[in-house]
Amino acid sequence: MDARPPLDELELAAGLGRLYSLMRSLSLPRDLSMTAVSTLASLERRGPCRVTELAALEGVTQPAMTQLVSRLERQGLAERRAPAGDRRVVAVHLTDAGRADLALRRAGQAKRLAELLAGLPASDRAAIAAALPALDRLAGAALGVPEPPASGECE
Repeated sequence: MDARPPLDELELAAGLGRLYSLMRSLSLPRDLSMTAVSTLASLERRGPCRVTELAALEGVTQPAMTQLVSRLERQGLAERRAPAGDRRVVAVHLTDAGRADLALRRAGQAKRLAELLAGLPASDRAAIAAALPALDRLAGAALGVPEPPASGECE
């Protein structure tokens, strides 16, 4: 018999929304839009993708993604490449500079988050750590990433 109260989906959604807002507030520098950073992360997670696939993943129009990819190319964070033998198809690839930029952003965010976590009781930190696998599965389900996360999904 389960003694826990029933899950209130609205309360859960509100709590996850606050968590999302927290993580956004910890994201520095702010020289790239959240969509640009998310696009780089998608390329890192999934591998090279067509612009149309990236647009669908990020919830933007294809013309908007084309413009974003052009900006990321000018900044050296991504590049378009045609696979060998098929010049009709072009995929967007994360560059080494793009990968390094993501790592730098994550390190800064992790540092700021660690400072906040240090102010919480050990029991709260343990509860947050225990929730991470479920949150990973939730994010994977929302992003269509199978368990374990597969690379090259867009190719």
